[in-house]
Amino acid sequence: MFFEIKSYLKFLSKSQNQHGLHSPFVYDLVTKCFYDKTSYPEYALIKSYRNDLLRNRQKIKVTDFGAGSRVFKSDVRPVFAIAKNAGITLHRAKLLFRLTRYLDIENALELGTSLGIASAAIGANKQTKLSTIEGCKATAGIAKEQFRRYELDNIKLRTGSFDEELNTVIKTKPKFDLIFVDGNHKKDTTLQYFKTLLPTAHNDSVFIFDDIHWSPGMEEAWEEIKNHPKVQVTIDTYKWGLVFFRKEQAKQDFVIRV
Repeated sequence: MFFEIKSYLKFLSKSQNQHGLHSPFVYDLVTKCFYDKTSYPEYALIKSYRNDLLRNRQKIKVTDFGAGSRVFKSDVRPVFAIAKNAGITLHRAKLLFRLTRYLDIENALELGTSLGIASAAIGANKQTKLSTIEGCKATAGIAKEQFRRYELDNIKLRTGSFDEELNTVIKTKPKFDLIFVDGNHKKDTTLQYFKTLLPTAHNDSVFIFDDIHWSPGMEEAWEEIKNHPKVQVTIDTYKWGLVFFRKEQAKQDFVIRV
């Protein structure tokens, strides 16, 4: 708990809003996407999808392949509790939809489907084709049923280990416009995913890493990613770290409140 408080206070001390941003690309992203107040009709789908899960009293046995849970003591967990404690918030889901829309994402990849709330936020933009990978069969089963119920036919769910499924996905779709990494909160694993996925990036791609301030190790991973020679622009929003590869941009790192 002490680490989290210290980390967040440090973030607040460094963070800014749209004022004083000297990058036109980042200024437009913040003002036209991050702080966009438009009430998009797709928000209703995202909210309904999430609320369905929050009402679901079914218990499932979860197989956790990542850094574990700070909330759950048992691997048998109610769906509503997973949605509440492990799923992204409605605020973040709306932001993820806006990013997908604003950046005109066609091909996306997600590592760590869980119950599919983030997947639904990406897939609500129907022009986007999303491949999402989940290691736990039980949570993947819930997500698959939700995708069917909400007619999210543009989402393809793969169940299995990230390493095996990634190889298959990359062979069939070698370039991605957006990659959302939310599957394992360990330093070495996060860096390995980054290195594996780097060849799938193009000039306008964005990588989003979840929980970059989860632990000292994750903060170290984020620093290494920021300093990679192919990374031009990064945005730390505390919960997420966004990575851009735009060669026309000066190398800059931003810390922005959302």
